[in-house]
Amino acid sequence: MAESRPPDVVAIVVTTNALPWIEPCLESLVGVPTIVVDNGSTDGTLDLIRDRFADVRVIHSENRGMGYALNQGIRHSESRYVLLLNSDAWVSGDAVARLTAFADRRPEAAMIGPRLLNTDGTLQRSVRGFPSLWRLATEYFFLRKLAPRSNLLNAFYAGDFDHDEVREVDVVLGAVMFVRRSAMDQVGLLDEDFFLFSEETDWCYRFRKRGWQVLFFPGAEVVHVGGTTHMGRMYRENLRGHLRYFDKHQGRKTAERARRLLIVALRIRARLFRGERGRRYGEEADWLASGDVAQLLGE
Repeated sequence: MAESRPPDVVAIVVTTNALPWIEPCLESLVGVPTIVVDNGSTDGTLDLIRDRFADVRVIHSENRGMGYALNQGIRHSESRYVLLLNSDAWVSGDAVARLTAFADRRPEAAMIGPRLLNTDGTLQRSVRGFPSLWRLATEYFFLRKLAPRSNLLNAFYAGDFDHDEVREVDVVLGAVMFVRRSAMDQVGLLDEDFFLFSEETDWCYRFRKRGWQVLFFPGAEVVHVGGTTHMGRMYRENLRGHLRYFDKHQGRKTAERARRLLIVALRIRARLFRGERGRRYGEEADWLASGDVAQLLGE
C-alpha cells in the first residue's frame, strides 16, 4: 500500500476562551486539516469543538503566549504550508486554495498575507512597516492622524498602500499568516519570548534577513473581527513587544530610547483622555518608568 502524502496545508488556530467566533472560524476550514491549540479555555470552546468539529485535532497547552502555542501546532503538522489563523477570523470561499496556488507560483515567498476584511465588508489594513523610533513616534504621538495616507507619517500602517495589488512588504498582520515550511525549516519558528505582540514582526524580519520575501496577496480574503481592547495586560504586552523587538534587532540603546519615547507619549495621552482610558495610559507610563529595558523584559 502506498504511503499517504502529507496535506498541502494544515490550519492552526490558537484558542483561549474563543466563543463565539471559533464556530465560524472552524466552519470556514471544513475540508482543511486543522489543529486547535487550546490555552486552557473554560467558556465552552472545547465542548463546541468536540460536538461540532470532530475532525479537528485539539492540543492542550499551558498559556505561554501566542508564539509558543502556534509553534506547538506547527510541530504537530507535516504539511508544505501552514495557515496560522486567529480564532476570531474566518476564510472566505476558496481562500485557502487561492493562497496555496499563489504560494506555489512564488517559491521565493516565506509568508503570504491575504486581504483582511472587517465584519461589515470594509478593508482592514493589514500591512505594517518594520518599527523604527520615528515610526513609533508617529503612532504614539498621533502624528499619523495628520496625514494617514502618507508614507512619511504613516509608514507603520503602510498608509500609502491601498491593499489592492500583490506587493512585497515588511510585515503582514499576525491575524492570518500563510507560511512555507521550507522557510521555517531554514529560519526557525516564532520566537517564544514574545508573549502576544510583535512576534509576527520579528518573524517577518528574520525571513527577510535570510533572503525570503513576505508578500501581500489580495486574491484571497479573510474576515477578521479584531477591534478587541488592548488595555490592561494586553496593552502592556504590546508595549513589551515593542521593547523586545528593538532590543533584539536594534540593540539595547535603541530599546532604551523607545522606552523613554513611550513614557512621554503615554504621559501626554494620560492628560488628554479622561476616565479609565486616561488612567490606564498613566499606569502604563508608570510601568515603563519603573525599570530599564532589561528589568521590563524580565532579564
